[in-house]
Amino acid sequence: MSATTPLFTACGGFLLAVLWMDLIFDAQVLTAKDSAGELPDQVLDSIARYYRRAVTESRPMGHVIAVVMAVLIGALGFRMVRGNDPVWLMAVSALLALGPILLAAIHTVPNAARLGSRSESPSAQTALARSIWRDHLACAVGMSTFTVLWLVHDAML
Repeated sequence: MSATTPLFTACGGFLLAVLWMDLIFDAQVLTAKDSAGELPDQVLDSIARYYRRAVTESRPMGHVIAVVMAVLIGALGFRMVRGNDPVWLMAVSALLALGPILLAAIHTVPNAARLGSRSESPSAQTALARSIWRDHLACAVGMSTFTVLWLVHDAML
């Protein structure tokens, strides 16, 4: 077993725990809609307050999450350069880890900051909340598959 294998599973597990907390609030998008298809104000307020705290006001925790993502990317790069692993394993790992990280950086976090500001119309806030929910589901699938892949890989060594 390489020293980076436990690092992969630790980073993946940490990021999954963060996603779980986000999904607890995101799941409110499954509640009843009003006649216009918008989420009720109390639901939007709850989700928006969470993202205002989590994205805008949570220094230094937001930085810790970014550091864990960077460590995971760096460890993957190190492992790829070493070249001791099957190409398929490293390619799949890169897709499963980098996909969610890029999605979060480029789309999810900016949308969460916008939702946290509550400066847009209720329909726009509803669309943001639903988009964040979908993003987090995709990220959870990617990171959980990445983590399971490396747990299985480690168990087979």
